[in-house]
Amino acid sequence: MGRFDGKVALITGGGSGIGAATARLMAREGASVVLAGIPAAGVQAVAEELRESGHSALGMPADVSSSYEVEVAVSAAVSEFGHLDILVPNAGVQLHDRDVNFHDLPESVWDETLNVNLKGVFLACKFGIRQMLSQGTGGAIVITSSITAIATRTPNFAYATSKGALLALSRNIALNYAESGIRCNAVLPGALERTPNYDIHPAPEERAAMLREVVPLGRPGTPEEIAPMIAFLASDDASYATAGEFVIDGGRTTI
Repeated sequence: MGRFDGKVALITGGGSGIGAATARLMAREGASVVLAGIPAAGVQAVAEELRESGHSALGMPADVSSSYEVEVAVSAAVSEFGHLDILVPNAGVQLHDRDVNFHDLPESVWDETLNVNLKGVFLACKFGIRQMLSQGTGGAIVITSSITAIATRTPNFAYATSKGALLALSRNIALNYAESGIRCNAVLPGALERTPNYDIHPAPEERAAMLREVVPLGRPGTPEEIAPMIAFLASDDASYATAGEFVIDGGRTTI
């Protein structure tokens, strides 16, 4: 028996990183998994990998900033697997090379970042909660924020703002839907080996060296080290956990 036998999970940003690691873990523990996001090749490749391993998985290309595409992804999950029990709004962008110098920050960079990181979570939660309410059996939501929401200095103002706003969103979802049996928590990952949009980071080697110095555990983390906390919070093992914020950062925010 797996922790997620009979459960259906929708994970945005499921084609790579934390989303893909979480999908693999939940699938191994019995969940039927729907991976939503772009590029299409990423979510479809992870879904195909899971199916080849004998798991139930569906890849849904979806721009999470599009209300229509997110609603279609939720509908597809229900059409394919019958219901929706777990939602992991995880899709995010970090425009390292453009999200700098707040006083000169282009509106387009601000809009692009918040459209994915904040609006995308809003839409996933909106349609996911609507489905959970119609089922009447509760559900679990785990939102991916970041330690930049609470402590770590970053030059990426739009990114940090979006991740901070997610904490308020998560808390209010938890408090307003508790009576319906819907739990909502946020995870705050620290610096990982590969950031969102790693390919446009201006100084990846310098970043890696810096993290070895400032992270108490002496290294950046991996998506596979974040996924177990998401899975725990989504599971019945965490049935009394809601409105929480869970830091997974190798100790960085303590110094």
